[in-house]
Amino acid sequence: MSEQKPPPDCTAPDVAAPGSAHAHAHAHGLAHDHDHAGHPHHEHHSDMTTADSRRRVALAAVLTGTFMIAEVVGGVISGSLALIADAAHMLTDTGSLLLAWLGYKLGERPADAARSYGFARMKILAAFTNGILLVILAGWIVWEAIHRILEPVEIMGGVMLGIAAGGLLINIIAFRILHGGDTDDLNLKGALWHVAGDLLGSVAAIVAAGIILWTGWVLADPILSVLVAILVAFAGIRIARQAGHILLEGTPPGLEPAAIIADLTAHVPGVAKVAHVHAWALTESRPLVTLEVTAAPGASAEQLRRDVKARLAHTFKVSHATVEVLTSAE
Repeated sequence: MSEQKPPPDCTAPDVAAPGSAHAHAHAHGLAHDHDHAGHPHHEHHSDMTTADSRRRVALAAVLTGTFMIAEVVGGVISGSLALIADAAHMLTDTGSLLLAWLGYKLGERPADAARSYGFARMKILAAFTNGILLVILAGWIVWEAIHRILEPVEIMGGVMLGIAAGGLLINIIAFRILHGGDTDDLNLKGALWHVAGDLLGSVAAIVAAGIILWTGWVLADPILSVLVAILVAFAGIRIARQAGHILLEGTPPGLEPAAIIADLTAHVPGVAKVAHVHAWALTESRPLVTLEVTAAPGASAEQLRRDVKARLAHTFKVSHATVEVLTSAE
């Protein structure tokens, strides 16, 4: 992007009418108010939400990591691919949940001279990584299932059923813990889908074990594993696409430049022209906008700046915007 973006916790000075010292001083004062009166409640709410999500992810990591050991042992003893695949999924889940937790911790670090935005995007990077891991894991399960279909192995349905039932219970608890968090948090959503994949894996293992015990048809194990893998892959692709869009500074939904230009031109008095609109997001809940507004003849540059920011906050839910105001002469 050609224009320099402002730090997340400070508003870049806007250009008021040239030669007006009063307007410049007033604009500077308002920028100060924006930082210390406009953001604290939003930032405090964001911090509380992040802390809650971090605790939920940590607890889910402990649960999945602990039961993973039991599934590995049960899968080896019973010969079940569904259990081994679910254990492998739980292994990646534990690592992914720890990665998500690390993303939250690093995201709390303050901005510095080298990183004006701080580490807020670490949780988006963690979500993107988790999405890719889900797709890789699904591919591995399908690959193993193909081998099992071509070369069926003996499976102990009783052991498989017992371990899978225990895994289902643990996954339900972990899922409920994560599902109670912020539904807009991509990092938490990535962790949630990892656990959801485990939950589906446990269900598949239980169904496969029941079929094997009832009919002796061992191919139910790899076939059901493939079905779960497909669902997991779709979830991974979706999360990776959403996180990747943010990392590439794509336009957030509802903040298309054309829509912003049309709205400001139609509803803010004194706007003659809106140009150079750029909208992106630091995280999924922190949209940022920069734009240039040309004031109509006779309009107050400072009042126009305030009205534009108020409109962006009210209509588009943008709490941080940099608005440059030009007079018609400029």
